[in-house]
Amino acid sequence: MKIDLHTHILPERWPDLVERYGYPGFVRLEHHAPCRARMLIGDRFFREIEDNCWNPQRRIAECDECGVSMQVLSTVPVMFSYWARPADGLDLSRLLNDHLAGVIAAHPRRFTGLATVPLQDVTLAIRELERCVAAPAAGGLGLPGVQIGSNVNGENLGDASLFPFFEAAAALGAAVFVHPWEMLGRDRTERYWGSWLVGMPAETCLAVTSMLFAGVFQRLPSLRVAFAHAGGSFPGTIGRIQHGFESRPDLCAVDCAVPPRAHLAQRGADGRVTPARFYVDSLTHDEATLRGVISLFGAERVALGSDYPFPLGEARPGAMIEAMRDLDERVRSLLLGGTAREFLRLAD
Repeated sequence: MKIDLHTHILPERWPDLVERYGYPGFVRLEHHAPCRARMLIGDRFFREIEDNCWNPQRRIAECDECGVSMQVLSTVPVMFSYWARPADGLDLSRLLNDHLAGVIAAHPRRFTGLATVPLQDVTLAIRELERCVAAPAAGGLGLPGVQIGSNVNGENLGDASLFPFFEAAAALGAAVFVHPWEMLGRDRTERYWGSWLVGMPAETCLAVTSMLFAGVFQRLPSLRVAFAHAGGSFPGTIGRIQHGFESRPDLCAVDCAVPPRAHLAQRGADGRVTPARFYVDSLTHDEATLRGVISLFGAERVALGSDYPFPLGEARPGAMIEAMRDLDERVRSLLLGGTAREFLRLAD
Protein backbone atom coordinates (compact mmCIF):
# COMPACT_ATOMS: atom_id res chain seq x y z
CA MET A 1 0.00 0.00 0.00
CA LYS A 2 0.98 3.62 -0.58
CA ILE A 3 -0.27 5.67 2.37
CA ASP A 4 -0.09 9.48 2.30
CA LEU A 5 0.23 10.63 5.93
CA HIS A 6 -0.05 14.35 5.21
CA THR A 7 -3.17 15.54 3.38
CA HIS A 8 -5.73 18.22 4.18
CA ILE A 9 -9.51 18.36 3.86
CA LEU A 10 -12.33 20.80 4.58
CA PRO A 11 -16.09 20.50 4.53
CA GLU A 12 -17.62 21.92 1.37
CA ARG A 13 -19.63 24.31 3.53
CA TRP A 14 -19.94 25.16 7.19
CA PRO A 15 -21.98 27.66 9.23
CA ASP A 16 -21.08 31.34 9.42
CA LEU A 17 -18.70 31.08 12.38
CA VAL A 18 -18.64 34.82 13.07
CA GLU A 19 -22.41 34.75 13.44
CA ARG A 20 -22.27 31.48 15.39
CA TYR A 21 -19.73 32.70 17.96
CA GLY A 22 -20.27 36.46 17.88
CA TYR A 23 -16.77 37.74 17.10
CA PRO A 24 -14.46 37.93 14.06
CA GLY A 25 -11.36 36.04 12.97
CA PHE A 26 -12.83 32.78 11.69
CA VAL A 27 -12.40 31.35 8.21
CA ARG A 28 -15.25 31.31 5.72
CA LEU A 29 -15.54 29.85 2.23
CA GLU A 30 -16.72 31.87 -0.75
CA HIS A 31 -17.75 29.56 -3.59
CA HIS A 32 -17.16 31.99 -6.42
CA ALA A 33 -16.85 29.60 -9.39
CA PRO A 34 -17.64 25.96 -10.21
CA CYS A 35 -15.38 23.65 -8.19
CA ARG A 36 -13.48 26.60 -6.69
CA ALA A 37 -13.67 28.63 -3.49
CA ARG A 38 -11.78 31.34 -1.66
CA MET A 39 -10.83 30.95 1.99
CA LEU A 40 -11.40 34.34 3.63
CA ILE A 41 -10.85 35.69 7.14
CA GLY A 42 -13.25 38.59 7.26
CA ASP A 43 -12.56 40.26 3.91
CA ARG A 44 -8.89 39.20 3.89
CA PHE A 45 -7.98 36.61 1.27
CA PHE A 46 -6.17 33.58 2.67
CA ARG A 47 -6.12 30.92 -0.05
CA GLU A 48 -7.83 29.72 -3.21
CA ILE A 49 -8.84 26.08 -3.14
CA GLU A 50 -10.38 23.61 -5.57
CA ASP A 51 -12.95 20.93 -4.96
CA ASN A 52 -10.27 18.32 -4.30
CA CYS A 53 -10.10 19.98 -0.88
CA TRP A 54 -13.65 18.80 -0.12
CA ASN A 55 -14.81 16.34 -2.78
CA PRO A 56 -13.99 12.72 -1.81
CA GLN A 57 -14.66 11.40 -5.30
CA ARG A 58 -12.14 13.75 -6.88
CA ARG A 59 -9.62 12.89 -4.17
CA ILE A 60 -10.06 9.18 -4.84
CA ALA A 61 -9.68 9.72 -8.59
CA GLU A 62 -6.45 11.69 -8.08
CA CYS A 63 -5.17 9.06 -5.65
CA ASP A 64 -5.84 6.38 -8.25
CA GLU A 65 -3.84 8.36 -10.83
CA CYS A 66 -0.83 8.39 -8.48
CA GLY A 67 -1.24 4.90 -7.01
CA VAL A 68 -2.10 6.19 -3.52
CA SER A 69 -4.03 3.51 -1.64
CA MET A 70 -5.03 5.61 1.37
CA GLN A 71 -4.95 9.24 2.45
CA VAL A 72 -4.68 10.34 6.07
CA LEU A 73 -7.03 13.32 6.28
CA SER A 74 -6.53 16.31 8.57
CA THR A 75 -7.92 19.82 8.65
CA VAL A 76 -6.16 22.86 7.19
CA PRO A 77 -4.07 24.34 10.05
CA VAL A 78 -5.66 27.79 9.82
CA MET A 79 -8.78 26.08 11.17
CA PHE A 80 -7.06 25.24 14.50
CA SER A 81 -8.32 28.58 15.86
CA TYR A 82 -6.44 28.24 19.14
CA TRP A 83 -6.99 31.96 19.70
CA ALA A 84 -10.77 31.45 19.99
CA ARG A 85 -12.73 31.08 23.22
CA PRO A 86 -12.25 27.50 24.44
CA ALA A 87 -15.91 26.51 24.20
CA ASP A 88 -16.04 27.82 20.64
CA GLY A 89 -12.80 26.03 19.79
CA LEU A 90 -14.35 22.80 21.05
CA ASP A 91 -17.51 23.36 19.03
CA LEU A 92 -15.50 24.02 15.85
CA SER A 93 -13.29 20.99 16.49
CA ARG A 94 -16.35 18.77 16.85
CA LEU A 95 -17.81 20.15 13.62
CA LEU A 96 -14.60 19.42 11.71
CA ASN A 97 -14.04 16.03 13.33
CA ASP A 98 -17.58 14.85 12.67
CA HIS A 99 -17.19 15.80 9.02
CA LEU A 100 -13.84 14.00 8.85
CA ALA A 101 -15.30 10.86 10.39
CA GLY A 102 -18.21 10.94 7.95
CA VAL A 103 -15.90 11.01 4.93
CA ILE A 104 -13.89 8.11 6.36
CA ALA A 105 -17.01 6.09 7.16
CA ALA A 106 -18.17 6.48 3.57
CA HIS A 107 -14.80 5.34 2.17
CA PRO A 108 -13.05 3.32 4.92
CA ARG A 109 -10.59 1.61 2.59
CA ARG A 110 -9.39 4.90 1.08
CA PHE A 111 -9.26 7.29 4.03
CA THR A 112 -8.34 7.48 7.67
CA GLY A 113 -7.87 10.68 9.62
CA LEU A 114 -6.40 12.82 12.36
CA ALA A 115 -8.68 14.88 14.59
CA THR A 116 -8.26 18.48 15.66
CA VAL A 117 -8.69 19.59 19.27
CA PRO A 118 -8.97 22.95 21.12
CA LEU A 119 -5.49 23.09 22.64
CA GLN A 120 -6.18 26.53 24.12
CA ASP A 121 -7.87 24.51 26.87
CA VAL A 122 -6.04 21.26 27.60
CA THR A 123 -8.95 19.76 29.55
CA LEU A 124 -11.32 20.29 26.62
CA ALA A 125 -8.66 19.09 24.18
CA ILE A 126 -8.27 15.83 26.10
CA ARG A 127 -12.04 15.38 26.23
CA GLU A 128 -12.32 15.77 22.45
CA LEU A 129 -9.32 13.53 21.84
CA GLU A 130 -10.96 10.82 23.94
CA ARG A 131 -14.14 11.10 21.89
CA CYS A 132 -12.29 11.02 18.59
CA VAL A 133 -10.16 7.95 19.29
CA ALA A 134 -12.87 5.94 21.05
CA ALA A 135 -14.44 3.17 18.99
CA PRO A 136 -17.75 3.95 17.25
CA ALA A 137 -19.38 1.22 19.32
CA ALA A 138 -18.47 3.28 22.39
CA GLY A 139 -19.81 6.51 20.91
CA GLY A 140 -16.50 7.69 19.45
CA LEU A 141 -15.19 8.38 15.97
CA GLY A 142 -12.55 5.66 15.79
CA LEU A 143 -9.75 7.95 14.57
CA PRO A 144 -6.12 6.87 15.08
CA GLY A 145 -4.85 10.21 16.33
CA VAL A 146 -4.74 13.96 16.16
CA GLN A 147 -3.10 16.80 14.25
CA ILE A 148 -1.91 19.74 16.35
CA GLY A 149 -0.18 23.03 15.67
CA SER A 150 3.49 23.75 16.33
CA ASN A 151 2.63 26.22 19.09
CA VAL A 152 -0.43 27.20 21.07
CA ASN A 153 -0.87 30.97 21.21
CA GLY A 154 2.89 31.42 21.43
CA GLU A 155 3.54 28.61 23.91
CA ASN A 156 5.99 26.04 22.54
CA LEU A 157 5.02 22.38 22.61
CA GLY A 158 7.48 21.64 25.40
CA ASP A 159 5.65 24.02 27.74
CA ALA A 160 4.55 22.36 30.96
CA SER A 161 0.95 23.46 30.43
CA LEU A 162 0.67 21.12 27.40
CA PHE A 163 2.26 18.06 28.99
CA PRO A 164 -1.08 16.62 30.28
CA PHE A 165 -2.32 16.53 26.68
CA PHE A 166 0.69 14.52 25.51
CA GLU A 167 0.29 12.32 28.58
CA ALA A 168 -3.31 11.62 27.59
CA ALA A 169 -2.35 10.93 23.97
CA ALA A 170 0.23 8.39 25.14
CA ALA A 171 -2.26 6.70 27.47
CA LEU A 172 -4.86 6.52 24.69
CA GLY A 173 -2.35 5.25 22.12
CA ALA A 174 -3.18 8.22 19.88
CA ALA A 175 -0.72 9.26 17.19
CA VAL A 176 0.15 12.99 17.20
CA PHE A 177 1.00 14.76 13.93
CA VAL A 178 2.55 18.23 14.39
CA HIS A 179 1.95 20.77 11.63
CA PRO A 180 3.47 24.29 11.63
CA TRP A 181 1.19 27.27 11.94
CA GLU A 182 1.48 30.88 13.15
CA MET A 183 5.07 30.90 11.94
CA LEU A 184 8.01 32.69 13.52
CA GLY A 185 8.87 36.14 12.26
CA ARG A 186 5.79 36.74 10.15
CA ASP A 187 6.37 40.49 10.27
CA ARG A 188 9.70 40.00 8.44
CA THR A 189 8.83 37.18 6.07
CA GLU A 190 5.74 38.27 4.17
CA ARG A 191 7.68 39.25 1.05
CA TYR A 192 8.70 36.50 -1.36
CA TRP A 193 6.44 34.01 0.44
CA GLY A 194 9.06 33.86 3.19
CA SER A 195 6.62 32.78 5.90
CA TRP A 196 5.99 29.56 3.99
CA LEU A 197 9.48 28.97 2.62
CA VAL A 198 11.60 29.95 5.64
CA GLY A 199 9.33 30.61 8.60
CA MET A 200 7.45 27.32 8.36
CA PRO A 201 10.56 25.06 8.45
CA ALA A 202 11.99 27.13 11.32
CA GLU A 203 8.70 26.87 13.21
CA THR A 204 8.75 23.08 12.94
CA CYS A 205 12.38 22.93 14.04
CA LEU A 206 11.49 24.95 17.14
CA ALA A 207 8.62 22.55 17.90
CA VAL A 208 10.95 19.55 17.67
CA THR A 209 13.67 21.18 19.77
CA SER A 210 11.21 22.36 22.40
CA MET A 211 9.87 18.84 22.92
CA LEU A 212 13.38 17.36 23.02
CA PHE A 213 14.78 19.85 25.52
CA ALA A 214 11.64 19.66 27.68
CA GLY A 215 12.11 15.90 27.98
CA VAL A 216 8.65 15.05 26.62
CA PHE A 217 9.91 11.95 24.80
CA GLN A 218 11.88 10.76 27.80
CA ARG A 219 8.95 11.15 30.16
CA LEU A 220 6.47 9.52 27.78
CA PRO A 221 8.26 6.61 26.10
CA SER A 222 5.09 5.28 24.42
CA LEU A 223 4.11 8.63 22.87
CA ARG A 224 4.12 8.59 19.04
CA VAL A 225 4.75 11.99 17.43
CA ALA A 226 5.42 12.88 13.79
CA PHE A 227 6.47 16.25 12.43
CA ALA A 228 5.41 17.58 9.03
CA HIS A 229 7.76 18.62 6.22
CA ALA A 230 10.48 16.17 7.28
CA GLY A 231 10.95 18.03 10.55
CA GLY A 232 11.37 21.41 8.84
CA SER A 233 14.85 22.82 9.30
CA PHE A 234 15.67 20.44 12.17
CA PRO A 235 17.68 17.93 10.06
CA GLY A 236 19.90 20.74 8.78
CA THR A 237 20.26 22.28 12.24
CA ILE A 238 20.87 19.21 14.41
CA GLY A 239 24.64 19.72 14.45
CA ARG A 240 24.24 23.21 15.89
CA ILE A 241 21.55 22.04 18.32
CA GLN A 242 23.76 19.19 19.57
CA HIS A 243 26.78 21.47 19.88
CA GLY A 244 24.74 24.01 21.83
CA PHE A 245 23.55 21.28 24.17
CA GLU A 246 27.15 20.19 24.81
CA SER A 247 28.68 23.65 25.11
CA ARG A 248 25.93 25.31 27.18
CA PRO A 249 24.21 22.62 29.24
CA ASP A 250 23.36 25.34 31.73
CA LEU A 251 20.96 26.72 29.13
CA CYS A 252 19.96 23.66 27.10
CA ALA A 253 20.05 20.68 29.47
CA VAL A 254 18.05 22.18 32.31
CA ASP A 255 14.98 19.94 31.80
CA CYS A 256 16.43 16.92 29.98
CA ALA A 257 19.95 15.53 30.27
CA VAL A 258 19.59 13.30 27.19
CA PRO A 259 21.50 14.73 24.19
CA PRO A 260 19.42 15.63 21.12
CA ARG A 261 21.27 13.14 18.90
CA ALA A 262 20.37 10.32 21.27
CA HIS A 263 16.76 10.77 20.07
CA LEU A 264 17.81 10.04 16.49
CA ALA A 265 18.70 6.77 14.74
CA GLN A 266 21.51 4.85 16.41
CA ARG A 267 23.79 2.41 14.59
CA GLY A 268 25.24 -0.41 16.62
CA ALA A 269 28.61 -2.10 16.18
CA ASP A 270 26.84 -4.89 14.29
CA GLY A 271 25.47 -2.37 11.80
CA ARG A 272 21.88 -2.69 13.00
CA VAL A 273 19.92 0.55 13.24
CA THR A 274 17.65 1.52 16.11
CA PRO A 275 15.28 4.13 14.63
CA ALA A 276 14.68 7.60 16.02
CA ARG A 277 12.39 8.35 18.94
CA PHE A 278 9.95 10.33 16.77
CA TYR A 279 8.71 10.38 13.19
CA VAL A 280 8.75 12.79 10.24
CA ASP A 281 7.09 12.81 6.85
CA SER A 282 9.06 12.67 3.60
CA LEU A 283 8.22 16.10 2.18
CA THR A 284 11.62 17.57 1.25
CA HIS A 285 11.37 18.12 -2.54
CA ASP A 286 15.03 17.11 -2.75
CA GLU A 287 16.52 13.63 -3.05
CA ALA A 288 19.77 14.42 -1.23
CA THR A 289 17.85 15.97 1.66
CA LEU A 290 15.56 12.97 1.91
CA ARG A 291 18.56 10.63 2.01
CA GLY A 292 19.90 12.66 4.92
CA VAL A 293 16.55 12.49 6.68
CA ILE A 294 16.43 8.70 6.26
CA SER A 295 19.96 8.49 7.68
CA LEU A 296 19.07 10.68 10.67
CA PHE A 297 15.80 8.99 11.58
CA GLY A 298 15.86 5.53 10.01
CA ALA A 299 13.39 4.50 7.33
CA GLU A 300 11.11 3.15 10.08
CA ARG A 301 10.47 6.75 11.13
CA VAL A 302 9.95 8.42 7.72
CA ALA A 303 6.49 8.27 6.12
CA LEU A 304 5.24 9.50 2.78
CA GLY A 305 3.61 12.90 3.14
CA SER A 306 2.54 15.06 0.22
CA ASP A 307 0.65 18.05 1.72
CA TYR A 308 -2.13 17.32 -0.79
CA PRO A 309 -3.82 19.32 -2.30
CA PHE A 310 -1.72 22.46 -1.86
CA PRO A 311 0.95 23.97 -4.15
CA LEU A 312 3.87 23.47 -1.75
CA GLY A 313 3.12 19.76 -1.69
CA GLU A 314 4.32 16.94 -3.91
CA ALA A 315 2.16 16.96 -7.04
CA ARG A 316 2.42 13.17 -7.47
CA PRO A 317 2.70 11.71 -3.97
CA GLY A 318 5.61 9.32 -3.66
CA ALA A 319 7.05 10.05 -7.12
CA MET A 320 10.41 11.18 -5.75
CA ILE A 321 10.73 8.13 -3.48
CA GLU A 322 9.88 5.84 -6.40
CA ALA A 323 12.48 7.58 -8.58
CA MET A 324 15.32 7.10 -6.04
CA ARG A 325 16.86 3.92 -7.43
CA ASP A 326 19.45 3.66 -4.67
CA LEU A 327 16.73 2.85 -2.11
CA ASP A 328 16.34 -0.86 -1.54
CA GLU A 329 12.88 -2.40 -1.59
CA ARG A 330 12.61 -2.62 2.21
CA VAL A 331 13.33 1.10 2.64
CA ARG A 332 11.04 2.06 -0.23
CA SER A 333 8.23 -0.05 1.21
CA LEU A 334 8.60 1.57 4.63
CA LEU A 335 8.59 5.09 3.22
CA LEU A 336 5.61 4.52 0.95
CA GLY A 337 3.37 2.83 3.49
CA GLY A 338 4.94 0.71 6.19
CA THR A 339 5.99 3.56 8.47
CA ALA A 340 2.62 5.30 8.27
CA ARG A 341 0.86 2.02 9.01
CA GLU A 342 3.00 1.51 12.12
CA PHE A 343 2.69 5.14 13.27
CA LEU A 344 -1.10 5.03 13.02
CA ARG A 345 -1.37 1.40 14.24
CA LEU A 346 -3.51 0.55 11.21
CA ALA A 347 -4.87 -2.96 11.00
CA ASP A 348 -3.81 -5.10 8.05
